[in-house]
Amino acid sequence: MKKPVLVIMAAGMGSRYGGLKQIDPVDEQGHIIIDFSIFDAKRAGFEKVVFIIKKENEKDFREAIGDRIAKVMDVAYVFQDLHDIPEGFEVPGERVKPWGTAHAILSAKDEIDGPFVVINADDYYGREAFAKIYDYLQSHEDDEKYRYAMVGYRLENTLTENGHVARGICEVDERGELVSVTERTRIEKRGQGAAYTEDEGNSWVELPFGTIVSMNMWGFTVGFLGEIEKGFAAFLEKGLRENPLKCEYFLPAVVSSLLREDKAAVAVLTTADKWYGVTYREDKPVVEHAIRSFKQSGLYPEKLWGEES
Repeated sequence: MKKPVLVIMAAGMGSRYGGLKQIDPVDEQGHIIIDFSIFDAKRAGFEKVVFIIKKENEKDFREAIGDRIAKVMDVAYVFQDLHDIPEGFEVPGERVKPWGTAHAILSAKDEIDGPFVVINADDYYGREAFAKIYDYLQSHEDDEKYRYAMVGYRLENTLTENGHVARGICEVDERGELVSVTERTRIEKRGQGAAYTEDEGNSWVELPFGTIVSMNMWGFTVGFLGEIEKGFAAFLEKGLRENPLKCEYFLPAVVSSLLREDKAAVAVLTTADKWYGVTYREDKPVVEHAIRSFKQSGLYPEKLWGEES
């Protein structure tokens, strides 16, 4: 069986944070969040990483992370291009927004020939997550269904004190498999719990702690690329008609469609690790403190790659 490839989505700019937050250092050694993800991934067994970026960010990205990682991993770059769409469709003249996470993965199809794991560039997932999803993909193959996996986090381990967040709320069955993912775009901490609103805060729905959420860490077999490709034209047909400037082809939507059609099963691999990310500028000190404590506890060396090379 082929070794899983790590695919890192880094084509989006951090609009709420401001600037290219994916290459903002989080420790005194100049490491960025991706360094820790790749260190954990390498420790789990991954040997190749594919960065999905914008062409115009390539130089900055190579200098900030790619050249460093190329010494210890096989590194590839692919570019998410707004104009990379099927024949018969046109990009609206005023459109600047990328086509979403599923389209981003499609951009990497020439670099993937086996199982692969998808993560966000600006999220810290924890060591356990990489070990679990790597082991799953190494021990499961498609049968009568696609055999996918997702790392599930406890909601309370993914919230920020500094504003609202978007999370995929997961329904999981008694076999530990995903039934559905529902995107809630405005979740906030409220007292000792959390809640979401869909009407600008006029009403709130409680979300109990312990709820399993997706942080966009998915494990797929190579057939998923064909499913994304098949669904893209139908997405464009509807999206360009209803919301031409902002419609997005999201990865969880493709998964949900395959679940409804009973073509796929998604094992939910739960972790008690805390997720960290820089959604807002005020989150950065929290991430920096966490990284310091991880190093002090021995989870990471001071210089991640100095000890590897």
